[in-house]
Formats: sequence, C-alpha cells, structure tokens
Amino acid sequence: MPIIDFHNHYYPPEYLKRLQNEPSAVRVTIDADGNPCLHYPGDYNVCVPGHRDVAYRAGVLKEHGVDTQVISLTTPGTHVETRETAISLARLVNDAFADAAAKYPGRYVPLATLPLNDPAASLAEFKRTAGDLRFPGATLFSNVNGTPLYDKRFWPIYEAANERGAVFFIHPTHPVGVEAMLDYWLMPLVGFLMDTTLAAAGLVFAGVPKQFPRIKWVLGHLGGAIPYLAERLDRGYEAFPDCRVNINRKPSEYLKEHFYFDTVNFDPHAIKLAISFAGAGHVLAGSDYPHQIGSIPKMLDVLRKLDVSEQDHAAILGGNAARILGL
Repeated sequence: MPIIDFHNHYYPPEYLKRLQNEPSAVRVTIDADGNPCLHYPGDYNVCVPGHRDVAYRAGVLKEHGVDTQVISLTTPGTHVETRETAISLARLVNDAFADAAAKYPGRYVPLATLPLNDPAASLAEFKRTAGDLRFPGATLFSNVNGTPLYDKRFWPIYEAANERGAVFFIHPTHPVGVEAMLDYWLMPLVGFLMDTTLAAAGLVFAGVPKQFPRIKWVLGHLGGAIPYLAERLDRGYEAFPDCRVNINRKPSEYLKEHFYFDTVNFDPHAIKLAISFAGAGHVLAGSDYPHQIGSIPKMLDVLRKLDVSEQDHAAILGGNAARILGL
C-alpha cells in the first residue's frame, strides 16, 4: 500500500515573487539563510527549500519512502488580499500546482486554492480546477477574514463540490481574537486547533454536511479538539433547541460519517482517540512538512508503532487518502 502524506504545504516560487514584488497584504522578509518569511497575525512561516522547490521535495519523499503528497497552499492564504489580487494569486497558485503534478506524475496531488473573500470567484475557480485541471478538491481556511465557513455565501461552492463528491481540506488560520494569542506562539499552538474545532462544529450545526452529504471534509491537526469534545457537542444538541434547527442527528454522527482527521499530532494516544472516535477508516497520514513544527519522520514513526491491525496501518498510511481522493 502506498504512503500518502495528506497534510503538507507548497508555496510556488511565482507566488512568493508576487508577494515580494507587488502590492500585497502579506509582509515578506528574508532570513539570514535567504529564505522568504511570510508574516501574518500571531505567526510567520519560514519558506525553506522544501516549501518552494518541488524537485527538492521529491528527493526528500524518496529518502523517507513517501509515495505521494497532497499539496496545499497554507497560511496566510489568498483571501487576505484585495479581491482582484486574491483572484489573480489563486489562479497563479493553482496553475503552478498543476505544473508540479504534471512534472512528477503520482508524486503530487494538488488541492485548489480559492479566493475565498470573493465567493463567486471561488466558485468559478473551483469549477475550473475541478474540471480543466482535474483537482480532487480544495483547501478552505477555518475562517475567511472572520466569516465562518457555514455562512450561506459559501453554499454555492458546497453545492458544486457536492455534485462532484469533492474533498475539502479545512486548514486553520488566525482566529478572531488573535490579539490574546501573540505570546509564546499561542496562536499556532492553541488558536489554530480551536479555530478548526469551531469551524467543524459550526458546519455541522448549520447543517452543511447534512445538506451536502457527498463532500468529504478533512480536518487538519487531528481535528483540533473535535474527537475530545464531540460528546459535549452531542449534549448541546440534546439540551438546546437552537442546536437542532438544522440537523436531525447528533453532531458526532455527522462528524464520524463525513469528516476525516489527519495525523498532524504525533502523540499516539491522541491518534488512538481519533481512531476510537471516527474509526481507522477516517484517519489520514499527515506530516505538516516542511514547516518548522512538522516532521515526516515523526509521522511515519508514530503511525508504524500504532497498536492497530496491519489492515488499519495500511489504510491510515495511504489507503484512506487514496480512496477519498479517487486515486
């Protein structure tokens, strides 16, 4: 069974050049080693060679025995830009992703970047990438400049994705209230996980998975706190009429049926909790390569040591991702 790393990130060189040389909402600096650094509230990403060189990445994957990466753009995303810049950058990124996949067949599977601050343009770009470029899905951020993903303005995108049975990868971004998380890297260490949790819970209570049941939702970082807090969401469904307006089953049932959890949490006990909650068939290998906090070796080590059946090992390492992506 192939090894498929679902959660990792790529910044096309053309995108980085645009951020550096043209007006942008993103502040770019260069570190002592010549790496571009992208700054956004509460965090910054150091774009090491693995972030921006697909040939270099291919060598790293070969070294570690990883067959395929599902590449995605990460924070700060294009939605932080003006409408026109967001649309232009999303198209540039997606074309670069398609080129990377074509140059290395089977090595890279792209997820589309959408200019989410313009839902109509996002729908058009989703249709282009799903149709012309044959991408299996797209990346969504846990909020769009403070707007939740369950907002009705995004539902036309979900309708189009539902028709195709597409995959949506929800990656966190800085939450509302990030000002309280600026010390000790609290934003990426805590805020990211909580915003993923809020995004998933909001989608479920708003009835998005119920309305669009063919979408496969992947939550980054083991779903934030979802496996741990799902029982509390169910109690909310039982206790509060507002939580039953849009759904007719417990939230945990939608989360187990429609959501997947990547393993960017290298604690075996946490991964076992996710397996216990959603089943081994809903857990996907993820490394967060090449971020400072990510690690392909740690991903492989913790997954190979999991106390699960050989069949479940194979599914988590690659079989589940291959199935939902249609590989």
